[in-house]
Amino acid sequence: MEKFIFRIHRYDGTTKWVQEYQFPYEKNKTVLWALTKIKDEMDPTLNFTSACRHAICGSCGVRINGTSYLGCKTPLDEIIETFETNVLTFEPLQNYEVIRDLVIDWKPKVEKLKLVKPWLIPSEDGSVEKGFKQSEAEFAKIASPTACILCGVCTSECGQLNVNDGGYLDPFVLNKAYRFAVDSRDADPLQRIQPVLENELWKCIHCMQCVTNCPKGIPLTDQIAYLRKVSMKMGAKDNQGARHAYAFYDDVHKTGRLNEMMLPIKTDGMAKTIGKRVPMATRMILKGKINPLHMPKKVKGIEGIRKIYQYAQEVSQ
Repeated sequence: MEKFIFRIHRYDGTTKWVQEYQFPYEKNKTVLWALTKIKDEMDPTLNFTSACRHAICGSCGVRINGTSYLGCKTPLDEIIETFETNVLTFEPLQNYEVIRDLVIDWKPKVEKLKLVKPWLIPSEDGSVEKGFKQSEAEFAKIASPTACILCGVCTSECGQLNVNDGGYLDPFVLNKAYRFAVDSRDADPLQRIQPVLENELWKCIHCMQCVTNCPKGIPLTDQIAYLRKVSMKMGAKDNQGARHAYAFYDDVHKTGRLNEMMLPIKTDGMAKTIGKRVPMATRMILKGKINPLHMPKKVKGIEGIRKIYQYAQEVSQ
């Protein structure tokens, strides 16, 4: 390979265009190195953000060939190997307002972040003077979520935010909610659980892209599952997401199989199912995808499945 070819999406506040830059290939360079080289040596009008260069500040997130990366941490050779091309298209992160070129506006996201009160609300067990002691196990609960550097990559890759940037909270916001909800020093986890519950907690589509692309490897979907579980323990069971989860839980515990005909009724109720689901169900029946007369029978080994349920309940207490 003789050269890099970069096609960068530009925006001056009014006009959008794609600008191409080329220069000789160099080994063992990062994405941020390339952007800096272009700005310093070829085009000082190019705008992007960066600071620490050590995957700490999180400011150099960028989208390359349709996938989001942290620029300072990502080797160009790895990108070229992944996409099998030296032609790389750079765009600003998705699901943000763009200010200029690759620079995005964080202000609307910060307002969302404030909803979950991302700061410690001290419990009565400690004080500024005495401090708060944590066991190793208690600290381990917050170690991973605390690693979040607010790079925005998870938001850019979020499938739900692609279609719903209204009430749904960004993955990094849910991470902050989880981080303080499990902190043994915090006095009021409800201050985090209630806002996420009120802002479409159950709308996560389990695409796993936030986890796959997180430069810090934070298990965001596990955290979302925890927030859902706690919300149900708090009594928030009369919502579509919780009813859907209990429908799965009950069906598999009863027979080892999912009853697809009853699932929408258990989730949305009879009236809503008839109004919204029947047309789709009719098409599926006509295509042979579902059998309305089929009632799942118990699978062989159902007792083993129920033992798994019992064990899960015991270890979660």
